[in-house]
Amino acid sequence: DPSPVASALTAFAPATVANLGPGFDVLGCAVDGLGDRVTVQVDPAVAPGDVSISSISRLSLDPRRNCAGIAAAAVMRMLDVRSVGLSLALYKGLPLGSGLGSSAASAASAAVAVNEIFGAPLARSDLVLAGLESEAKVSGYHADNIAPAILGGFVLIRSYEPLEILRLEFPVGKELVFVLVSPEFEAPTKKMRAVLPAKVGMKDLAANCSQVAALVKAIIEGDAGLLGSAMSSDVVVEPRRIGLIPGMQAVKATALAAGAFGCTISGAGPTAVAVTDGEEKGKVIGERMVEAFMAGGRLKAAATVTRLDRVGARLI
Repeated sequence: DPSPVASALTAFAPATVANLGPGFDVLGCAVDGLGDRVTVQVDPAVAPGDVSISSISRLSLDPRRNCAGIAAAAVMRMLDVRSVGLSLALYKGLPLGSGLGSSAASAASAAVAVNEIFGAPLARSDLVLAGLESEAKVSGYHADNIAPAILGGFVLIRSYEPLEILRLEFPVGKELVFVLVSPEFEAPTKKMRAVLPAKVGMKDLAANCSQVAALVKAIIEGDAGLLGSAMSSDVVVEPRRIGLIPGMQAVKATALAAGAFGCTISGAGPTAVAVTDGEEKGKVIGERMVEAFMAGGRLKAAATVTRLDRVGARLI
């Protein structure tokens, strides 16, 4: 039963891009700037060993139904905390159903904050398991958002049973810019997973496997061009989802025409993600993609040009 080392603290977890096209449920990365914050404090009004949520917007205050609360409670159980109770305040920097790992960012920041308030005895791999417990209840048992949200950078989920996560290091000094364009449209993960095929043909399996291998090569060699090309080549998941997001076909075509190395749906969508090798290029690509969402789907959209977050969830 560990004792708190602080009465209150705040953690941040970044947005994530899951799948990266053909890497469905096995590849993801963290992106800089966007994310969620959780403040955790020791609260004598909360029963020892329990977690409450004191403030949040647009989401349930029930810690058993909220991703931050579920992850926080999982960490409390791992630590066998019995002497104090905690309350959480969640500050959402990410829109719900955006395809940017909104639930994972909340879970990751909560897990890290709870661990840190007790002196950080748990390894990051344990925190991923706590966050995965949250993801399983909220959006499904997949770690391609929660793992990069906690670990930062690019991750490959090699196995789920048992869970085995591999960090893929994009070389420092190599240029990689993400263009994230989020339309005013909600695409719930459960709805977007419901359209996926129950079976995949051998031809499509081989095609996606080859592109995932190319993605891994591109990441470890720092090849943004190859990364974009492979990211754009999903033949299994993207074709089933792209028609559910108004204008997405036009957005992808426009991004490529504007000079992006590749473009696909971020996670379950509706955010579109493109990659290039310079911020100024990224700004132009983003402007064109925003225009395409309006022209092709009658949707207002906002563009963010950002880079890889190599750190993951941390105290602020």
